[in-house]
Amino acid sequence: MQTTLTIIRYKTWAIPLAFIAMIIFRIPLYLNKNIVFFKLMGSGKNGTFDKIPDLHQWAILATHKSSVNNYTFNLYKPYGIFIMKWLQFFSAEFYSLLLQPISGHGTWDNKAVFENPTSKIITEGQIATLTRATIRLSKLGHFWKNVAPIAAKMNTAKGLIFSVGIGEVPWIKQATFSVWDSVEDLKNFAYNMKEHSEVIKKTREQQWYSEDMFYRFNIIDSIGSLHGNNPLKRKR
Repeated sequence: MQTTLTIIRYKTWAIPLAFIAMIIFRIPLYLNKNIVFFKLMGSGKNGTFDKIPDLHQWAILATHKSSVNNYTFNLYKPYGIFIMKWLQFFSAEFYSLLLQPISGHGTWDNKAVFENPTSKIITEGQIATLTRATIRLSKLGHFWKNVAPIAAKMNTAKGLIFSVGIGEVPWIKQATFSVWDSVEDLKNFAYNMKEHSEVIKKTREQQWYSEDMFYRFNIIDSIGSLHGNNPLKRKR
C-alpha cells in the first residue's frame, strides 16, 4: 500500500475555486477504485499546527491499494485525469509526494489508514512523518497554549527540510507533515527536546485528544514545486 500527499497552491483570484474543488474533488476520488482512503484538507500558515488558515494552500492525502509508480510518478495515476486537468487549467502550483508507510500507530476516523507498512525501513537519508489529532473541545485552550511554542521551535530544528500544517477542521482536526534529513534528526526533535517531550506527556495525562496518529514514511518519489522550489532539494 502506498500513500500520496499533494500540496496545492492557488493564486489569489482562484481562492473561491479552491473551496469548490474541496467539494467536487470528492467525486473522482470516491470513484477511483485504487483509492481506499482519502482526505481533502485546508492548510495552516506556518508549516505546522496553526490557528490561521492559508487560503491559498490546500491538500489531498490518499492511500492506494496498488503501486502508482510502475513507470513514472505523475498526478494522473493517483487521482485521475479530472483533478490533474483542473489544476492545470487554473494554473495551480502543486507538490506531490509518493510515500511508503514504515511504522506508526493510531487511527483516522476510526480507520487503520496506513495498514501493512513496509518492512524495508530506510535508516539513512530523508524520512517523512505525519502527526495528526482530533482535539477535545474541552482541551482546546490547553492544546493551543502549549503547542504554539513547540511549533515555533520546530521551524528551526536541526535537520528539518520542510513541513506543512494540514487539517480537516480549523482548530480541532489538525495534522503536521514534515520531512527530515535523517531518522536521527527526527528523533532528536521528537524525544530529546525537553519542551516537546513535556507536551507529549501532557497530552497523555490530560487526554487532550479523542483520536491521534503518528506515522513514518519512506519517500519514494516527488513531483512539482512549492513556492517555486522542490522542497526536498532545499537545505538549511
